Amino acid sequence: MRMFSATVKKDKPEKQKEGFSYRDMANAIRALSMDAVEKAQSGHPGMPMGMADVATVLFSKYLKFDPRHPDWHDRDRFVLSAGHGSMLLYSLLYLTGYQKMTLDEIKNFRQLKSRTPGHPEVDHECGIEMTTGPLGQGISTAAGMALAERILNGRFGGDIVDHYTYVIASDGDLMEGVSHESCALAGHLKLSRLIVLYDDNGISIDGPTSLSYSDDVKKRFESYGWDVQTIDGHDTAKIDAAIARARATETPSIICCKTHIGYGAPTKQDKASSHGSPLGEKEIAGAREKLGWPHAPFEIPEHVMMMWRAAGQRNYGEYNEWEHRLVDNRFKSDFLKTMDGDVNTLIAPLIASVKESFAKEKPKMATRQTSGKVLEKLVPAVPSLIGGSADLTGSVNTKVEGPDVITPSNHYNGQYIYYGVREHGMAAIMNGMALHGGIIPYAGTFLQFADYGRPAIRLGALMKQRVVHVMTHDSIGLGEDGPTHQPVEHLAALRAIPNLLVMRPCDGVETAECWQLALQRKNGPSLLSLTRQGLPTLRKNSNENLCAKGAYILDDCDGDEPQVTIFASGSEVEIAMQAKRELEEGRIKTRVVSVPCMNLFFEQDSAYQENILCNKSIKVAIEAAVRFGWDRLIGPHGIFIGMTGFGESAPAKDLYKHFGITAEAVVEAVKEKMRE
Repeated sequence: MRMFSATVKKDKPEKQKEGFSYRDMANAIRALSMDAVEKAQSGHPGMPMGMADVATVLFSKYLKFDPRHPDWHDRDRFVLSAGHGSMLLYSLLYLTGYQKMTLDEIKNFRQLKSRTPGHPEVDHECGIEMTTGPLGQGISTAAGMALAERILNGRFGGDIVDHYTYVIASDGDLMEGVSHESCALAGHLKLSRLIVLYDDNGISIDGPTSLSYSDDVKKRFESYGWDVQTIDGHDTAKIDAAIARARATETPSIICCKTHIGYGAPTKQDKASSHGSPLGEKEIAGAREKLGWPHAPFEIPEHVMMMWRAAGQRNYGEYNEWEHRLVDNRFKSDFLKTMDGDVNTLIAPLIASVKESFAKEKPKMATRQTSGKVLEKLVPAVPSLIGGSADLTGSVNTKVEGPDVITPSNHYNGQYIYYGVREHGMAAIMNGMALHGGIIPYAGTFLQFADYGRPAIRLGALMKQRVVHVMTHDSIGLGEDGPTHQPVEHLAALRAIPNLLVMRPCDGVETAECWQLALQRKNGPSLLSLTRQGLPTLRKNSNENLCAKGAYILDDCDGDEPQVTIFASGSEVEIAMQAKRELEEGRIKTRVVSVPCMNLFFEQDSAYQENILCNKSIKVAIEAAVRFGWDRLIGPHGIFIGMTGFGESAPAKDLYKHFGITAEAVVEAVKEKMRE
């Protein structure tokens, strides 16, 4: 067979008559996992060896996939939440015939530029649905995939959207707090197409899980409204029956699979020593003997490979039938456009209209409110925009009039999700919806609580997923709630995440432009940092999206180059404009540069950056946050007007004066600098 590796072992005629067993197929996974980890001298063999039986039943009988078409929109999604056991996934993808997952890739496990990194990284060509490794993220993101499936099923019907999301999760996944958030919401939303296969092997890195873990998993998930089963994870008949039952429930399901970590290893089975280290040549030889697998490293007997390739071909007919149904479906055009996700043409006139309105009417509004106004235009026109909030809907202005709230009772027909106080779960679920495709998720909370969702925000950036995080009450400007709710270090910390666009608009015009950038961007998440307090409209309208430059001249001086350049973002641009007026009254030529997005500014060419930075002038930066990051614009000797520590509880105006974030403070600092 063309796709077989040269190292596939030809069976003798008498062995070809024996037929096959799940055990043979599972042992192929065990052997490849042992061998790859041993060759790399790094990795986690224990989990793949323990869950091989479960994975074999799932992939050979239930999982709907077609290796020829890894981007099939109606494929089942499989998430290896226990990402440390990555060789389980890589073995399955190679054995079932994904062309990009070759035996050479298996042999190159954990090496630079391989498609088999230490923990799975999203790669749809190879059948890898998401990046996992940080425990808890996979199971939580999978809830978003399952939710996306239900939303699209409700919109387009079961003829073209009808699939499951399967997860293999570990005890570590269930210990992580984010799993509580997302699994509770999955139960509340009755995501019946979500099936979790829990590797209950009783072992952690430190030793037995009893050292730190005594949860009653059954009662826990029953309290969430899940169906719960407990089985022997090495009994293929029971695995088969459990998955069949889980597929028929009207709730999410978790199957607690009692397994032996390092199954087959003669001295390391059921021990922590099999978790995260190579087994060693002697132990592997003993495992081969115990498992009845006498074959050389990376060698798969022909009859076993044939069975695996047959499993990979099992859904060829289903894929063809789905394609035929799609051709005749009345939603075909809309469905394909939705899954493509390009909304640029659709939103461009809407953004232009709302920019013109803001520039003409010049409202004094908080940017959280101008964001809400933008969404009033966008959401009804873009059905794939699915919003939400972590129990702060009225404060973050993410819900618009018209579209329904997504619930099981309305068959998930709506455009808004009440996430509850679950910032981390919310961010992970949004990642899952984006990964699934057909959904552009956005949701809001206070910027201070970005820390609760940060691991999922970071993972979304790593996976290059279009997710929009709406973060309001973004400074001491929120006032009386005090320092527990006043972010000061958050902007710097978030800007440090690669591939995350942090955008802090100064008024409604910039807010509209930032929303346009966030929705146009298909290769990464965006975060909108928005105010609680009202701000004047400072921008004139323009056909060009000036925020796309990251920083631009908002108000220049007359004549020669400026003596002073003031950089500011968000609510502090107003202060910069006031300072400019006062400085120019004293005949000090001043330029104001609005900096809605540092990330985008540093993507511009050097000529543009040099023109904006104007290095011959005195440089000032104003932001009601810590200085970290601003020295890239103003240098170590530039003037920074902002925060040096935590805030206080008081009205916003009093706080700005108390912390010296005022136009007067800017003018005084500039004049002192000029006297040096």
